[in-house]
Amino acid sequence: MIYTLTLNPSLDYIVELDQVALGDLNRTKKETKLAGGKGINVSQVLKRLDVDSKALGFLGGFTGDYINSFLQSLAIQTDFVKVSEDTRINVKLKSSTETEINAAGPMITEESFEALKEKICGLTSEDLLVLAGSIPSSMPDSTYEELVKVCNENGTKFVVDAEGELLKKVLPFKPFLIKPNHHELGDLFHTTITTCEEVIPYGKELIKSGAENVIVSLAGDGAVLITKDTALIATVPIGEVKSSVGAGDSMVAGFIATYEKTNSIEEAFRFSVAAGSATAFSIGLCTPERVESLLTQVKLETKSL
Repeated sequence: MIYTLTLNPSLDYIVELDQVALGDLNRTKKETKLAGGKGINVSQVLKRLDVDSKALGFLGGFTGDYINSFLQSLAIQTDFVKVSEDTRINVKLKSSTETEINAAGPMITEESFEALKEKICGLTSEDLLVLAGSIPSSMPDSTYEELVKVCNENGTKFVVDAEGELLKKVLPFKPFLIKPNHHELGDLFHTTITTCEEVIPYGKELIKSGAENVIVSLAGDGAVLITKDTALIATVPIGEVKSSVGAGDSMVAGFIATYEKTNSIEEAFRFSVAAGSATAFSIGLCTPERVESLLTQVKLETKSL
């Protein structure tokens, strides 16, 4: 079974309007409420790709109830730890530019964390855990480290989609997949990365540090997959970007879903790139039909390491 972990989920309130006038009355053209959080997005895309998963994390209050009911209405299994404070609401303003206002989230107690850890302890070598997104401010920076240690003890494969020190600390535990974007990769190595070719030496360093597979996305400029044996550069489909929300999560889900079905890293990467693009070209997450329509535009080029 695939499990997704969202430590700081949200109810995403997406507001579309022509222009935002600060200090004035603004009227919306369209409003959408979605269950948000990177792991939750991965579960939703997996379901759309006909792969089951179970969503883990923390939920609380009326917003948490909404998210849990929303996921269950999509036939996605849930096993969240219930907390006393409300799950946060994040506001996404979409006009000529995209603006996000993200709330801090509820207080997570040591007792709640231990309850979550107990669930992770129940995973086996037949399972895969996706750890995605930020850690609530009330939790220690070592949270991901503690959880992937449990995965190592259980023989559970794990995927990490996180930034900075969170990502760096899990590398010695040999994640199956990590997926920084080029800005996050540049921050890790205190440099600026602008091309796919520039990604490769730094991706190799992440492989040496313990990662099995590294995908680095460069938005419209392509994507790169690095393994211990090869580096692949992918072209990305052409289309109108409507929202960046969930694109990276769709890449993770597309990779996992295809690898589960084909056991091919190359095909998983191609599908990953198409899935990320399909979400970027949509309001909301990708559909299988949209992904399939973009697959032919994803061309892979092998580069020597």
